[in-house]
Amino acid sequence: MSKKEKINFNTSKITKELLSILPERARDIITKRFGLIDSGKKMTLEAIGKTYGITRERVRQIENFSINLIRKSEAFKKNNPIFEDLKFHMKEYGGIVSEQEFLEHISKDIETQNHISFYLVVDEKFERMKEDEEFKHRWSIDPELTDKVHLSLQALYKSLSEEDLISESEMVLRFLSHLEADVKDLRDEELAKRWLSISKKISKNKLGEWGVSESPNVKTRGIRDLAYLVLRKHGSPMHFSEVADVITNTFDKKTNKATCHNELIKDDRFVLVGRGLYALKNWGYAQGTVRDIIRSILQVHGPLSKEEIIRNVLRERYVKENTVLVNLHNSKSFKKDKNGRYSAV
Repeated sequence: MSKKEKINFNTSKITKELLSILPERARDIITKRFGLIDSGKKMTLEAIGKTYGITRERVRQIENFSINLIRKSEAFKKNNPIFEDLKFHMKEYGGIVSEQEFLEHISKDIETQNHISFYLVVDEKFERMKEDEEFKHRWSIDPELTDKVHLSLQALYKSLSEEDLISESEMVLRFLSHLEADVKDLRDEELAKRWLSISKKISKNKLGEWGVSESPNVKTRGIRDLAYLVLRKHGSPMHFSEVADVITNTFDKKTNKATCHNELIKDDRFVLVGRGLYALKNWGYAQGTVRDIIRSILQVHGPLSKEEIIRNVLRERYVKENTVLVNLHNSKSFKKDKNGRYSAV
């Protein structure tokens, strides 16, 4: 047994004892359904039905009959300590657990995981909840806690906007704030992260930041979304070539620099603020040319001096002062009064 295994019993031996009370065909069907063989490959009801020339519904009936027969057997009673051991591990892992994460926690070996899945089905102390729109496949030994976790995850999801992107520590704190109303003295952050992983509505992106699962900030769909994450993490304008390099190195997605430039131009989340420099619009940068920026500044503040205009434009754009002056001297767009202040035409 590997030192990384969480169990200290021989799954093959125990499974053999449990299956020994079944007729040969039923034993073979259970073995195929749960992948209790060397390959670890599970077979569908339909595939097993074709093997025996029976319907998938008949296979299901045999499976259910076999599980019930095992539950009533002496072999099941004899091996009760291993089921108690699994119950202990599930309680330690959170009481309500993501199926895949719990199996991987118990063992990294696929065949061993299949045996554990079989035991969880056999023992009625474990309740399996199928995947739905909100949650992944999960197991529970505590119905009351399960309801509280479900409700807290739902409340947490409703509190998030599609634009929210939150650090893992902050997401844990938010989740605990919803949960602590029902679960007293809860302080285990690792436990909270395990429960968060049950949700299909909330998840984290490749940078470890949490948000709404279907948000482009979490479920990235291309260069634009990855560029948004890169700029957001950087916190200040970046040249498109640098953005492309970071995408390539961070996400292992080879990105052509020219392609990156073209994608950023098309997306209104980004603002070109200098020669090849991009910023995020939600940082307060406005879209448009330098001339557009001057015009919008004058609309907000009224007539301004040359120095005031330059100062305001340089907050919006990474350009030379002379670029501002060239645009300001365009008589078709701006005019200067006798006090040397400029206004839009």
